[in-house]
Amino acid sequence: MRTLRPALILLALFTLVCGVLYPLAVTAAARLAWPRQAAGSVVRVDGRPVGSALIGQAFTDPGYLWGRPSATGYDARTSAGTNLGPRDPRLVAALRDRARALAATAPGRAVPIELITASGSGLDPHVSPAAARFQIDRVAAARGVAPAVVAAIVDAAIEPPTLGVLGAARVNVLAVNLALDRQLGRPRAVQ
Repeated sequence: MRTLRPALILLALFTLVCGVLYPLAVTAAARLAWPRQAAGSVVRVDGRPVGSALIGQAFTDPGYLWGRPSATGYDARTSAGTNLGPRDPRLVAALRDRARALAATAPGRAVPIELITASGSGLDPHVSPAAARFQIDRVAAARGVAPAVVAAIVDAAIEPPTLGVLGAARVNVLAVNLALDRQLGRPRAVQ
């Protein structure tokens, strides 16, 4: 009992410190320093949540910018990649099918690889400026506007690298799609 008692006391103490106090302190600090991000970076339109700036969504209507494919269907509870090896016939077929479908939307143009391959998390909310610009003609045609109008919306949404040096320039797909709806109305097929 002399040996067991100190072990149980330390177990209780470390459970309290590491399992309760530390998480509460970190959560409180995050909510104070970054309240929007700590709450999930929820994006609201007219007071109702429409998504998160940090989690990608499936946009399939041609009048919207499309994000990277997701192996999990953009389900944040099951964030993961495909787990298929690079030579797996199912992965090769899926990549080939995606490339063909995207190439059909912009004949004669090279499809950005990120629009064909899923991100490691399956939840990437961003695409590169090149991937966003690749889609301008399709979005403009579906919305019945000049490509320059959509290009201006995309260009205005380009986010620079964090602190000017971390990462690459990127475009948040949800932000662009909300800007498209705000400035041009919803696409005909979605109304």
